[in-house]
Amino acid sequence: MNSNINIQALEGEYWDAIIVGAGMSGATLGYQLAKQGQKILFLEKGLSLLSNEEGLRGDFAESFFPAPAAPSPEHKTLLQQAGRYVDYIDDQYGKKAIPFVGSGGGGSSALYGAALERLFPSDFEPRANHPNASDTTLPEAWPISYQELLPFYEQAEHLYRVHGGGDTIHPCGNSGHIPSPALQAANEHLKSYFESIGLHPYQLPQACEFVEGCQGCQGFLCPRNCKNDSNRICLQPAIREHQAVIADNCDVHTLHSNGHHVDKVLCRIQGEPATLCGKVIVLAAGALDTPRLLINSSNKQRPKGLANSSGLVGHNLMRHYVDLYAFPLDKQTPAPGNLKELALNDFYQTDEGKFGTLQSFGALPNSSIIAEEILHDLREGKHGWLTPFAALGKPVIKTVLSRLLSRRVLFASIMEDLPYLHNKVGLPTHQDHRTSIQYRLSNHEKARILQFRQLILSRFASRKPLAMKQAENHFRLGHACGTCRFGESPNTSVLDKDNRCHDLDNLYVIDASFLPSSGGTNPSLTLAANALRVAQHIINR
Repeated sequence: MNSNINIQALEGEYWDAIIVGAGMSGATLGYQLAKQGQKILFLEKGLSLLSNEEGLRGDFAESFFPAPAAPSPEHKTLLQQAGRYVDYIDDQYGKKAIPFVGSGGGGSSALYGAALERLFPSDFEPRANHPNASDTTLPEAWPISYQELLPFYEQAEHLYRVHGGGDTIHPCGNSGHIPSPALQAANEHLKSYFESIGLHPYQLPQACEFVEGCQGCQGFLCPRNCKNDSNRICLQPAIREHQAVIADNCDVHTLHSNGHHVDKVLCRIQGEPATLCGKVIVLAAGALDTPRLLINSSNKQRPKGLANSSGLVGHNLMRHYVDLYAFPLDKQTPAPGNLKELALNDFYQTDEGKFGTLQSFGALPNSSIIAEEILHDLREGKHGWLTPFAALGKPVIKTVLSRLLSRRVLFASIMEDLPYLHNKVGLPTHQDHRTSIQYRLSNHEKARILQFRQLILSRFASRKPLAMKQAENHFRLGHACGTCRFGESPNTSVLDKDNRCHDLDNLYVIDASFLPSSGGTNPSLTLAANALRVAQHIINR
């Protein structure tokens, strides 16, 4: 926690930009503005975690719990120190969970596996990719093109020091990266197998320095100053080199508007109330919290919430449908490490339809943590691939996991979710919860999930990977997006093409809320590139 915060001094400044959230988008934009000499204030709900000595690093937060358990508010301190979200969200069925997303310096990028991939050009004209999805709200096109974002993709890859190979499936190649170390033996073995059945694997682009002993660190804070997340690359330099300021443990609860202008940010900083003022207000709190804040800021003139004349704030919630596949190794190949190294996009756009990517997953938490999560999900009425074993108890689940995953390499399928008006974020239904979601799969989406699974299992039938199905679990919200989409018309979008709210001339939203479609791969690079684009717009204005 930043213990040197002088709230009166913060209130006495008129900031060039107040940025709510210090994750991938917020930190990247703030860094660019601070480099231009602007006075930048970051407001971060989690801990700033500005040094490599701060926080719980090197393992999942659950490994530090006093006893194996699913995350709950009683673990708040440990979750905060591990850079994790700490609040329950609930759904329309009365179920609740703490989503596995980041909160703190770097946001979810502090937890990511550092895979930074571009969307495909076809993602920028999404409606044509799904002609049979009759009730989706997919737009014909984004308000910007791939070519408009391309120079910012290149800047982001340079800024985050992306290492990796080029994808021959991607129309633009993505080959200008820093070379990665050679693949581990297990992934080299699987790369040869994929190529032998006519696929096109490549080294996954990663924002990672691959220092000696690198663990990949997917799902937890890096202990070796090796992972190039937005805390290390942008937030820390903005503060140490360009006089930006961060107030952590800060809960922003209301934006006050005066006409078409946000003139005050009302928050509690380390429990103390504060009222802050700035020329530009930027929301980068994530696709769950940004719409909640806008709705919570309703007033007589805007009873539906700020920036909500379209009625779309919170609607069109998307995530990604993620399943895991455990590929067995032959007896001669050494057991794998836990680095993410390999990916392929042969399933991204096919004759059967548009699906997504397949990439190395990295290491799972230990079996005790997974077993506890499975039992918690069962108590909440959520079912998964190990549900049949749940009645036999935690020891049996741990044994099953150990045997099933021994000498296997994990890959994740990441499939595009489509936007629907009925999938949305709103205010919580319980006073102890932070946000509420309403989410249900349409028949079209259920069919797409099954089709992608069948496509993967049939293509890899000779290797017989173990499928761990979790795509249907709507509490898997690591890539939540779409809840404040950008577009050309104020009637069909919340933001304009520069990510400024149609209704308010100094309010911007730059987190994953802005995405009008989810694409079929990790959104982090797109968020960083777009933040660089919006920073240029704010500087020019």
